Amino acid sequence: MTPPPAQTPTSSLTHQQHLAALANIKAFSLKGRLGVVTNLRGFSGGIEWQHQAANDNIDIFSPVGGKVANITRNPSGLTLTSQDGHTIKASDTESLTEATLGWRLPLKDLSDWAIGRPSASKIEDSSWDTQGRLLTLKQDGWDISYENYTEHNSTFLPSKIVLKSEKVNLKLLVEKWLSDDNLPH
Repeated sequence: MTPPPAQTPTSSLTHQQHLAALANIKAFSLKGRLGVVTNLRGFSGGIEWQHQAANDNIDIFSPVGGKVANITRNPSGLTLTSQDGHTIKASDTESLTEATLGWRLPLKDLSDWAIGRPSASKIEDSSWDTQGRLLTLKQDGWDISYENYTEHNSTFLPSKIVLKSEKVNLKLLVEKWLSDDNLPH
């Protein structure tokens, strides 16, 4: 892998301008593929995700397209509904997905990381390309690399994101950013 380009005052300004454009995105919808590898197991399948500031609706599908789980987040909490209709409620997504799916989904930060911006947590390290888009980000115990971007309504959004923590490797491939009132047009 080639090292990230050196950060310059010009690229830093471009990065700040790109982050300012992303700051306007309050909601999004995507369809893609999700790959997860842990010490104990792996998972690969589809994902459809509708995100709003106070709500998330995530459908996770098997490799052949059957729904494995639905995760909803709203002001009253989190719920995971399995393919057999069993419902489990929890206070945080990480412990909910670890208990039910065998791996931790960092939903709290993933909504920011998915569109190519750091979350509100402390940034340990980051680098960006000459267009100001994140290449790498280290935050909340995760090493994140942005391997590809695609243009959606004049804004470049990630299409391949690799997230690594001590226990989980997660790959999110966005096949389609769906038009949403809050995505730039």
